[in-house]
Amino acid sequence: MSADKNGAAAHRGYTRVLTIAGSDSGGGAGIQADLKTFSALGCYGMSVITALTAQNTMGVTGIHTVPPAFANQQMAAVIGDIGVDAVKIGMLYSAELIESVADSLLKYGVDTIVLDPVMVAQSGDKLLQDEAIVALKRTLVPLATVVTPNLPEAEVLLGRKIDGLDGMQAAARDLAKLGCRSVLVKGGHMQTADSSDVLFIGSENRIVVMPDRRVTTPNTHGTGCTLSSAIAAHLAKGLDIEAAVQSAKQYVASAIRAGAAYRIGQGSGPVHHFHEFWE
Repeated sequence: MSADKNGAAAHRGYTRVLTIAGSDSGGGAGIQADLKTFSALGCYGMSVITALTAQNTMGVTGIHTVPPAFANQQMAAVIGDIGVDAVKIGMLYSAELIESVADSLLKYGVDTIVLDPVMVAQSGDKLLQDEAIVALKRTLVPLATVVTPNLPEAEVLLGRKIDGLDGMQAAARDLAKLGCRSVLVKGGHMQTADSSDVLFIGSENRIVVMPDRRVTTPNTHGTGCTLSSAIAAHLAKGLDIEAAVQSAKQYVASAIRAGAAYRIGQGSGPVHHFHEFWE
């Protein structure tokens, strides 16, 4: 601990990142993946839990939602005392919860927001009510620094089929018209060896194609949560949007490769969030 010019002890500060998302009892996705990612990338992680899920590597067997008022109470407790440098938003489930979270973000003036529009779990289980999609587009998307849909989520948000890299670029531009500053359309669902992502940076009216090679492994549970959390962590640490996304992609790719060597559970296992620290 150092001292300031008056001789008083000068304390160090954390880079603070808040996740607003559902809990995954299996530990591979949701709040658990987000907090692991924040920690691995040198940030102080906090959480607002929006839903409890009974979940493992095989799928989701139950969802218990949190009342919007209690989600707001969690946000007030965390932001009012500790503060935030960036917020990642994942599973919200209902229109009421989405509107409540948006109101709180506006109230506290949060301006660095990564929105992962979680709609369906990797197992196929539905995590967002149909009527919530309209609320998401109307209230949360316009607040976001970057929105990170995968191909099926982007298709739902736009109401059309997206084919190939050209289609992804058009989709990224059209999603930005909903009011967000940037859009990352993830190509992991393309049935090809290449799984490139497409980033549209609104302030520069620029498309960045980010090539990626698919890793053959069943252990990809929580990759979307991990990527959006990593982007939030890097934005909180001061990187610009392109650098934050590139760094986040590198982290996730390494976590997938490291996690491929492990077997846990009977279904889709997690990535290895702490691959840089232990094997």
